[in-house]
Amino acid sequence: MLRQAISTSSKALLSSSRTIARQPFLRPQFSPAPLGSLQSRLPPSTRWYSDKTEEAVAEKEGGEPTAQVEAQDTETTRATETANAPSDADAELKKKLEAREKEDKYLRSVADFRNLQDRTQRDMKAARDFAIQKFAKDLVDSVDNLDRALTMGKEKLTIATEEEKNDDLISFYEGVKMTETNMLQTLAKHGLERFSPEGEKFNPNEHEATFMTPMPGKDDNTVFHVQQKGFKLNGRILRAAKVGVAKSQ
Repeated sequence: MLRQAISTSSKALLSSSRTIARQPFLRPQFSPAPLGSLQSRLPPSTRWYSDKTEEAVAEKEGGEPTAQVEAQDTETTRATETANAPSDADAELKKKLEAREKEDKYLRSVADFRNLQDRTQRDMKAARDFAIQKFAKDLVDSVDNLDRALTMGKEKLTIATEEEKNDDLISFYEGVKMTETNMLQTLAKHGLERFSPEGEKFNPNEHEATFMTPMPGKDDNTVFHVQQKGFKLNGRILRAAKVGVAKSQ
């Protein structure tokens, strides 16, 4: 019985071992996948293009650009500089033009400065010459009064001479005459002058016609009577002379 049980168990072991050997091994859950399957799953390879110039590629491949490329670049640079650079004649002409412009500006500045000096001197001279204009206008009335006094005194002297000589009247007249002469000389030193246009042609810039009448023996438009004498201040009319003018019949 014992032998029969041992043989039965040994047969069972042999049959089970053969069954296991015939079945394939199972791949565990986390075992690595085959290489072929991984390669099939990878995306296709991508090719990258460089932005570098051919010269950079040449430097990368050969280490340095070739001598021919360097020579071509040098010739191109020289040709560009030669084309852009102005010629000697143009440069000389440009210098002359600049020098002429500077000289013209200098001359204009000098002329403007001299004109300013002349204008300033004229203004200063005018200010000095006509500074007493208002005072002179007030003073000519006093000179007119002396002139009227002398005119009346001369008429009195004429009448007195015909009748009898009056020494006091003669002395008074001479004194007034000397006063007027001294005053006119003093005024002349300051540019104030009196003028009497009797016998001259009428000048509207210097004369003021108060009346016109035909006069025998007088030319047309001639001053034959001076009602009030005129005055000039440094050549400028301070007061026009009031006159009577002859006209043709």
